[in-house]
Amino acid sequence: MNQTNYQKELEKILDKLSEEPKKLFLHSCCAPCSSYCLEYLCKYFAITVFYYNPNISAESEYRKRVEEQKRLIAAYNEEKKGYPIEVIEGDYEPARFFEIAKGYESCPEGGERCERCFDLRLRETAVRAREGRYDYFGTTLTISPLKNAAKLNEIGQALGAEYGVEWLPSDFKKKNGYQRSIELSARYDLYRQDYCGCAFSKAERRGEQV
Repeated sequence: MNQTNYQKELEKILDKLSEEPKKLFLHSCCAPCSSYCLEYLCKYFAITVFYYNPNISAESEYRKRVEEQKRLIAAYNEEKKGYPIEVIEGDYEPARFFEIAKGYESCPEGGERCERCFDLRLRETAVRAREGRYDYFGTTLTISPLKNAAKLNEIGQALGAEYGVEWLPSDFKKKNGYQRSIELSARYDLYRQDYCGCAFSKAERRGEQV
């Protein structure tokens, strides 16, 4: 069983950073989850948020979430919480998600379908991070109590080795990170969804069949 404390691993990296900010390419699943992560990290990194979530099945839901992400970042930049934050919106391509989900439709949330989804999103993040010559890449997904932080870090580390970009370890739910995200969501009146975004998660929450 993996006993690595990824929050402590992150803190070791932060302690060694020089005054010149490193470039971080940070995958974000949504504005609420990113709220604490960005508040925490923008004091250390020049962050580019990469909004890439092909798992979101309904385009209207996707658009709603991405606009909330941009609104939050604009607010943070206006308040000068740290280094300026940029945002890149990835392509909306749900067909890629349904392709990797084939044969795993009946998996419960948190199972192998989710792991394949993590790999899809983080792989695209790693590719873009390499192309942009970023120092690190990471994800906000580890803030969720419903997401397996150890698995996310395992996937991220493997992709970092594959693509030659340093993975930023994290477990953002630690140090009351998840609670802080709830507080920030309320402060900025952010839309908080009750499912990850995919049709399978939505159906499972509602006790329905896809």
